[in-house]
Amino acid sequence: MKVSNDQIAAWNSELRDKSPLEITRWAIALAKESKGQAIVSTNFRPYEAVVLYLATQAQSDIPVLWVDHGYNRPATYKHAEQLKHLLGLNLKAYLPKITPAHRDAVDGTIPTPEDEEGLKKFSAVMKLEPFQRGMRELAPMIWITALRKLQNPNRAELDIVSADANFGSLKISPVFYLSDTEMEDYLAEHKLPNEWDYFDPAKADEKRECGLHAGWGKSAIGNG
Repeated sequence: MKVSNDQIAAWNSELRDKSPLEITRWAIALAKESKGQAIVSTNFRPYEAVVLYLATQAQSDIPVLWVDHGYNRPATYKHAEQLKHLLGLNLKAYLPKITPAHRDAVDGTIPTPEDEEGLKKFSAVMKLEPFQRGMRELAPMIWITALRKLQNPNRAELDIVSADANFGSLKISPVFYLSDTEMEDYLAEHKLPNEWDYFDPAKADEKRECGLHAGWGKSAIGNG
């Protein structure tokens, strides 16, 4: 979905004081008005239950794009199953074209934070390629995410509404300005579970980007 920077700025100004649910409903309404589809993506990391709850409250059957790269810890898989049943998620899982066992046998263990090129290659194959496949098949006009301003410097430069250059959708982040405390309060208010034993091997560090929301991701996908 292509819109002008002025339009995006106007939307961000309009939405800044709206609640996360109001923002989510606005995003889904925008997709419907434009005869397009909205999706929400997840990796079932901490606090993901908030954005999944918001999305399903606004549209119960909204597609939920999840890349299961195969390296999640048991607690994360159990959390995914719990939320799937609790919220009735219309889960669309996409897997890499190579299994974790195959990748490890050929390329060795997961790269460490010091191995930037190794991490980018890992991400391209195990995360970005299946995500791109999912985005192509679902073809969303609106992509709802759980991005927040405080997560890392790259995300701090975004806003509630941002144009996505990697996948061509309009990215909406309804919890963008929420603090950890506000997220925890939201979980408690709506009796939603959380999960802390999460690790993203494509990042290896919470201040890094796996490529989904960073400019280098587009070229990395092409090479993956």
